[in-house]
Amino acid sequence: MELVNSYAILLLSYLIGSVTFIAGLKMLSHPETARRGNLMAAAGMTIAIAATIFLWETPNTHQRLHNYAWIFGGLLVGGVVGTLAAKKVKMTSMPEMVSLFNGMGGACAMLISLVEYHKPETTGAGKLLIIVLGLVIGTVSFAGSMIAWGKLAGKIKDRTIPAGQVVNFALLIGIIALAIIVVGQYADMPALIYCILAMAAIYGILFVMPIGGADMPVVISLLNSFTGVAAAFGGFLYDNPVMLTGGILVGSAGTILTILMCKAMNRSLKNVLLGSFGGQKAAGPSGAAKEQGNFKEISLNDSATLMAYAQKVMIIPGYGLAVAQAQHACHELEKVLEDKGVEVLYGIHPVAGRMPGHMNVLLAEADVPYEKLLEMEDANDQMGSTNVVLILGANDVVNPAAKDDPSSPIYGMPILEVEKAEHVIVNKRSMKPGYAGIENELFFRPKTSMLFGDAKKVLQDLVAELKQM
Repeated sequence: MELVNSYAILLLSYLIGSVTFIAGLKMLSHPETARRGNLMAAAGMTIAIAATIFLWETPNTHQRLHNYAWIFGGLLVGGVVGTLAAKKVKMTSMPEMVSLFNGMGGACAMLISLVEYHKPETTGAGKLLIIVLGLVIGTVSFAGSMIAWGKLAGKIKDRTIPAGQVVNFALLIGIIALAIIVVGQYADMPALIYCILAMAAIYGILFVMPIGGADMPVVISLLNSFTGVAAAFGGFLYDNPVMLTGGILVGSAGTILTILMCKAMNRSLKNVLLGSFGGQKAAGPSGAAKEQGNFKEISLNDSATLMAYAQKVMIIPGYGLAVAQAQHACHELEKVLEDKGVEVLYGIHPVAGRMPGHMNVLLAEADVPYEKLLEMEDANDQMGSTNVVLILGANDVVNPAAKDDPSSPIYGMPILEVEKAEHVIVNKRSMKPGYAGIENELFFRPKTSMLFGDAKKVLQDLVAELKQM
């Protein structure tokens, strides 16, 4: 009777965990409920973990977990490190932290597969297939995420190897061939599983290494989906509904987000998997080689005057805003303009920044109302009635070459059509190209004026000028 009750409580705990994951994910779709959704999912995970530690039993011998010192030691160390990292991380470093944590999830899935493979009772093609899939996907996620972390942190530069696509394809074929041997048990060689691990790690490194920084939002969301899928395979191995549900949710959400990111950047998912579009950008001809002419500079006073007498101002945030930690100064500018009767909106490109939703998170930190954040299509619809567009550190997402220059590497990428506005003010530190390394024709167009300087300092000075008017 006690055994039945324990099992029933365990299943109920897993059900609660699964339901809170689904409800929490739904609540993450809106900033007003996102915090509660995150806490709800965390509470469900806590319940599931506690139930597993104290109630889970081995299928045949009905033995419960007993190595509590290791379990709670790991929970303590991981909890402390995770909490400190999350509290201390700067918003500019959030993408690399996401990559690092995601890589740890992939590593866990990889280790689970290795442990399960070496258990004496591991037999049968079905279980071996799940183990191999978890191993490959988890390893690729771990290795790729570590490279993404290094690139985002500025520790690793873009690298390409000769015939990179051919090498990646050969690695995939090799992994599949070895997997068939292992799953079919055509050879009893434990070393094969480590060969698969090594080849998957090399593939993860090679497919992320050549990808340019401007394409990192796609890579992060793709690797995130890999980790979710690998965790789902772990759920199959342990017959654990919570791992399965959580993995499926992360995997499916990451895949959908990856497709949306690819669409927003005019990239194909096939090219992402083969690690080709970083190289394409480097190799392709670009409109940057054209003679652009002269740009015109605008003063702080003239910029403030233009915005003060405007009816509608749209702010386009980019990574330069994050680097300068200028989100609070930006919100202050918004409030000062609204006090003068100016409507202020924000145009958000799906891939602005270094990870999906980077600008939304950045502005939410400064308490910018979510209703003011317009998605690209909505922002473009209102651009024609906008008097002044203020671009803060964004580059490629407003580059008209994406529409006008078939020779440009970003041709076909949907952009924020800022030229529809009456005036365009671009805040940059210098005239250097953006993260994608492409010259921006917008800077030389008649409607555009350049306002040079650090974004935070410029915004603070603009606020001071506006308050004196």
